[in-house]
Amino acid sequence: MALHLIKLCVGCDSVRELQDWIRQKLRDKRRRGEKAEHIHRTRMVPKRADELTDGGSLYWVIRGEIMCRQRIRAVRPFRDKDGIGRCGLVLEPKVVLVTPRPYRAFQGWRYFAPADVPVDLDKAAPGAAAMPEKLRRELRELGLM
Repeated sequence: MALHLIKLCVGCDSVRELQDWIRQKLRDKRRRGEKAEHIHRTRMVPKRADELTDGGSLYWVIRGEIMCRQRIRAVRPFRDKDGIGRCGLVLEPKVVLVTPRPYRAFQGWRYFAPADVPVDLDKAAPGAAAMPEKLRRELRELGLM
């Protein structure tokens, strides 16, 4: 059974900003002749990597809400230039919007059980993913979505 991760998307104020950042990183890698993979580096290596790569996703918390996810393709432990163990999470570049839900701040990443994950937005509210993020947020605050 798939297991997921949840992590704060530090430095991004919107899903659009995250998507733009991913596109730019992939563009830079292609320009340098590197394999165009989206890799998010973390300090700790998940011990349950097999469960994460069996259909798991990384859920991003943006501005205090779970907003989107990316499928986890691989977990690659490595040592940095100082010899410290790190981890590269190879993620599907496609960002999937989910039904937003408040989530408190925390450090690092956490395992996220399948029973706790929000539903993809297109399944919960067909067509809502096409709306601008700001409009979706305002409609939620008004209790209309």
